[in-house]
Amino acid sequence: MLISGLFVGAVLGFVLQRGRFCVAGAFRDVWVAKNTWWLGALFVAISVQAIGLALFNSTGYLPTETVASAFAPFATVVGGFIFGVGMLLAGGCATGTYYRAGEGLVGSWFALIFYALFAAIFKFGPLGQSTKTVQSWGVTENATIYQSLGISPWVLVGILALITGIWVYRNLTRPKLPVATLPAEKTGLAHILFEKAWNPYITGAIIGLIALIAWPLSWATGRQWGLGITGPSANLTAFLTTGDTGYVDWGLFLVLGILLGSFIAAKASGEFKIRVPSADIIVKSILGGALMGWGAAWAGGCTIGNGLVETSMFSWQGWVAFVAMLLGAGLAARIFIVNRFQLVKS
Repeated sequence: MLISGLFVGAVLGFVLQRGRFCVAGAFRDVWVAKNTWWLGALFVAISVQAIGLALFNSTGYLPTETVASAFAPFATVVGGFIFGVGMLLAGGCATGTYYRAGEGLVGSWFALIFYALFAAIFKFGPLGQSTKTVQSWGVTENATIYQSLGISPWVLVGILALITGIWVYRNLTRPKLPVATLPAEKTGLAHILFEKAWNPYITGAIIGLIALIAWPLSWATGRQWGLGITGPSANLTAFLTTGDTGYVDWGLFLVLGILLGSFIAAKASGEFKIRVPSADIIVKSILGGALMGWGAAWAGGCTIGNGLVETSMFSWQGWVAFVAMLLGAGLAARIFIVNRFQLVKS
């Protein structure tokens, strides 16, 4: 059953690469381009998974609400903020770094290596105690927002779905600037899969469905969780350095599958190419990857574990980390993108 993780990861990697879906890019666009097009696509993915998880719990199919992470305010806020800064420096979020590594971006290779390394350091290594300590500070009684409010999760699902629906409708009905496109070389399904630009909201819906499917497949192996990147990345590092097969689980196969799927998509679409960046970008990628590993370990997840999965469970950790990551990305965008652009103009 572990091999199903490789399959789900490969499909996810394929969709991420072809759909150009990256949360770091979505957050960057909010601050730099004042555009919420891709952020709306993330909310589509969250909404699809939220509806599915609510059905899982209501019908008794899977009690996913029982595994929502406890909320440790300090660790979540600080860790999420550090992760947000790191992903802007690295040029991609957790999954964005994986799929860009599969495309041949050497900078993403460095970011990915240091992301996995520092996630392991802060989970299992010499700094693991710091993670346990900050995650023990001020833990709240209720893990989820609906528990704190004393309401049905379906109330929050309905509000989220309504907001997302209005958001998508408004973006889709706005006038669009003409975009130059190359003549199609493929036809039929091949054109759609490997050549045609994918709609962000369709991509978001597909990712939400993949995230939902991940739950029963992962649960069947004894891993009571859905999609996750930081924990599996840390486990991969621990396995490669110790040989301990106890670290090998469904999630480890998932992240390997993302690399495989994105590589297949990039090769088939003609987008794979080994690209070596400047020394400056490599240094930023290394620093960004290290910050992502540290931040995600403290916050209990990355843009997938917190930003996609925990948010769909309406956990306090998920939504607070989401805001903290957005603010961290905003600070990094201001320092490394906006200010630099203004300096160049002047």
